[in-house]
Amino acid sequence: MASVTLENVTKRYGEEVAVDNMNLEIEDGEFVTFVGPSGCGKSTSMETIAGLTIPTEGSVYIGGEEVTNLPPKDRGISMVFQNIALFPHMDVYDNISFGLRLRKYDQEEIDERVQKAADVVQLGGMMDRMPEEMSGGQRQRVAIARAIVREPEVFLMDEPLANLDAELRVHMRTQLQRLHRELDTTIVYVTHDQAQAMTMSDRIVVVNDGHLMQVDPPLTCYNEPDNLFVAGFIGSPAMNFVEGQATEDGFTSTYMDTPFDPTNYGIEPGQNLTMGIRPEDVYLERDTHLAEEPSRTYEAVVDVLEPMGDEIFAYLLLDEDVEASAEGRGEGQLLISLDPDTVIAPGDDIEIVIDRSDVHLFDTDTGQAITHDILE
Repeated sequence: MASVTLENVTKRYGEEVAVDNMNLEIEDGEFVTFVGPSGCGKSTSMETIAGLTIPTEGSVYIGGEEVTNLPPKDRGISMVFQNIALFPHMDVYDNISFGLRLRKYDQEEIDERVQKAADVVQLGGMMDRMPEEMSGGQRQRVAIARAIVREPEVFLMDEPLANLDAELRVHMRTQLQRLHRELDTTIVYVTHDQAQAMTMSDRIVVVNDGHLMQVDPPLTCYNEPDNLFVAGFIGSPAMNFVEGQATEDGFTSTYMDTPFDPTNYGIEPGQNLTMGIRPEDVYLERDTHLAEEPSRTYEAVVDVLEPMGDEIFAYLLLDEDVEASAEGRGEGQLLISLDPDTVIAPGDDIEIVIDRSDVHLFDTDTGQAITHDILE
């Protein structure tokens, strides 16, 4: 295994900047996931590590050695992509061993490596199957085994589960975690699916418009987002945002006022603020005891309910005159998570509290986080 370092890496395509001055250190044996919306630069970052594209500026290091201008075959890496690309006329054994045979490995070593890789991804008894006879998850495991046999220092995986159905994606997530544990190697993974990033990674690299927005363990990104983008992107459903201003006594907005001492956080009266509240940190008034630091009570009207089995999502209007937006998350609207046994109906007038110990404040103008609680 080996470390991976991006040093001042920039990639331009004409006037478009795909990656902008990226600096990142991935440690030996880490599972690091690049996550962000489509077109944010995460795949381009991966391609610069792989050698599929050369950065316009900056340097790439693998295992402490500069590889910026080396071809992929000389970087000690293996790649797995969204397009599985197995040879349809070859059985599983031949697909897995193809690269070794090209490199003229002796047959005994090929057999040994193929068997070891097949055992890791649980392909025993399938060596003579053709790709058309296999499920999507099995074909993806063949592609991973094909990467494993090279015994690379770094695995690069770009959206490898994107073409699988939901059940198979969950199954393959656990397979990849076992793979990382058994091989004890460095894995760099790219996805737009935050569930994959949250469940598999040692650290998440959140990217937007070619910039690193935050590089931290998954729960740190969730509980202590550095900025509005990370707060809105990490978490499903997304965080609620309420825009307002600072006063001498706390936070005020059209529909919610929350007292606290702004001087504790270096906030000036009149400063534009955005308050972030996750749905699970909003409670019905009768459940106030569940909040560590409950706020005052707010009135709301139930708009739409989404029963999910293990919970109910309730879209609320903070005033009966609020015009509901199509996504249910606009001005004067709030999404909360409720116990599945909660008896509630659209049109009900309810009272809610928020947990001040988990309320996030952001500077609206810069987007940067100020605090992740608003305790007195």
